[in-house]
Amino acid sequence: MTWEQLLSLKRQGDTSKRLRIEQDDTRLGFEVDYDRIIFSSAFRSLQDKTQVIPLSKTDFVHTRLTHSLEVSVVGRSIGRLVGKKIIEKYPHLKEVHGYHMNDFGAIVAAAALAHDIGNPPFGHSGEKAIGEYFSIGKGQQYKDKLTDKQWQDLIDFEGNANGFSVLTSSRPGIEGSLRLSYATLGAFTKYPKESLPKKPTKNIADKKYGFFQSDKEFFKEVAEELGMISNKTGEDIGYERHPLAFLVEAADDICYTIIDFEDGINLGLVSEDFALEYLIKLVKDTIDAGKYQTLITKEDRISYLRALAIGNLINDAVRIFIENEEAILQGKFHFALTDKSKYKAQMDDIIKLSVKNIYQSREVIEKELSGYQIINNLLDKFITAYNNNHEGKATNYDKLLLKILPEKHHLEKESLYERLLHICHFISMLTDGKAVQLNQIVTA
Repeated sequence: MTWEQLLSLKRQGDTSKRLRIEQDDTRLGFEVDYDRIIFSSAFRSLQDKTQVIPLSKTDFVHTRLTHSLEVSVVGRSIGRLVGKKIIEKYPHLKEVHGYHMNDFGAIVAAAALAHDIGNPPFGHSGEKAIGEYFSIGKGQQYKDKLTDKQWQDLIDFEGNANGFSVLTSSRPGIEGSLRLSYATLGAFTKYPKESLPKKPTKNIADKKYGFFQSDKEFFKEVAEELGMISNKTGEDIGYERHPLAFLVEAADDICYTIIDFEDGINLGLVSEDFALEYLIKLVKDTIDAGKYQTLITKEDRISYLRALAIGNLINDAVRIFIENEEAILQGKFHFALTDKSKYKAQMDDIIKLSVKNIYQSREVIEKELSGYQIINNLLDKFITAYNNNHEGKATNYDKLLLKILPEKHHLEKESLYERLLHICHFISMLTDGKAVQLNQIVTA
């Protein structure tokens, strides 16, 4: 892979080249990506989607929206630091093509901003609820009518693949959805493969999948434009990661490790004594003991340690990327950057404690259970109505139910796979609160 291709400004539907050297620096294409994401309704919905504590009304607990903004800020810093090193190593990128170090930061920031945009309500349990509706629920009836890969898309419903669809899928009058640059789409896609074969290797790029069968042809176009390296044979589609996807992933790993932990501390799920012990291990080389002693409140002490920890992890992620940049460009680096971090043991300790005290707390489990039932019920009601309407046998209840669908979802889908995915997409775009409200309406 080459940086000249990987930094492509091309957008879906373009008929001519977009050259970086011809870009208006006051309105750079990669920054346009960021703006389009932040003004989208899909991004706005993240303000009422679960990060750690479902349906939490506590003002300091993160939602998907605040998490995404923070990941974007961290990603921008990592991207700029990497960009500075890359431009120094390959000066022709600036001298001939006009790229700047901030371009790397802008791409990573935009991709990181969108990284959770396809996640259903109620956190990762929402993904599992959709998948299990098909694998062990009433959706099993559709298995024999779909191809193996279409079926896998549904039973392993994946927020990353749904996010790619949100960012790129056309509808009447709206070609290419947000029409983001291919560089940003490449950086967004952590798992550039289809749903089958499932986990064919230990390569981090094969851990999950990144696009549905309905989006496969467009993803191939993006990957080929960017010069991404194919790593599958025959009819299977898969690629080595776009290098900047490693930076997006690192930003996310850093934020959920440290900031979810901070939420747990503020909620009283993790004691301050434990928190200080774990965080100080991350910052012992950079902490200003004098300043730390002046901090009176728990919130201020934790905030100070959190900021130092994130700074240290950012610098370490940059170091690992630059040391392995040539292997990454050759598609020979198969790990998350944080897997090679000198702070990996400390991060693992924090995650282990978070799993025990936060992710498996009674409040989280009770609300995930509630979300599970809500998603299953909504899927069943809307899929039945949508299919009955397509087949000309809709009941009056079905017709009333379909009137609840937002106008942009009033689309005819000919294939069963597209209809099932369409309703999954509709449910996935609901906020936690809207899903609860809609479930109350349809079960009243």
